[in-house]
Amino acid sequence: MSSGGEDFNRSAYGDQPKAPTNEYKKFMAEHSGKDVLSSDVEIKGTIKFQKELLIDGKVEGEINSDGVLTVGENADIRAEIKTKSITIYGKVQGNVTVSERCELKSKCTLQGDLKAARLIIEEGATFIGKSEVSSGMSVKAATKPEVVRHEESAKPAFAARA
Repeated sequence: MSSGGEDFNRSAYGDQPKAPTNEYKKFMAEHSGKDVLSSDVEIKGTIKFQKELLIDGKVEGEINSDGVLTVGENADIRAEIKTKSITIYGKVQGNVTVSERCELKSKCTLQGDLKAARLIIEEGATFIGKSEVSSGMSVKAATKPEVVRHEESAKPAFAARA
């Protein structure tokens, strides 16, 4: 009877596919530590998560997190996204706000406004919208003195030549 219960749990939760174990091991190695919404999943509503999430299906609504979001190649997302960082391989339609890093991969499409501290756009990525990239205060403070030093060092050099 216990083996029947195990079969029930396996099919009810879908945690362990009935595919060959080599495929399952490969899948787990690629996505270890991440929660995954596979390509056959469709969600309407609000998604909240803590650590890492890979979405490869369809989502409509909102995605809110302090974690790391990866939008897979098969993903079709129509949502307002607010997260710590995001890497986009698939399609996103909606505004994206990240506190740290946004990476747009070569075959992705982002249609919406983007706010991020750091932005990486690979060649071939499609981005339609406005972007606002603003660094933290510590980075700005470090950059201003460098610019001032270059200006100050340039003035005496010209004065010595004249």
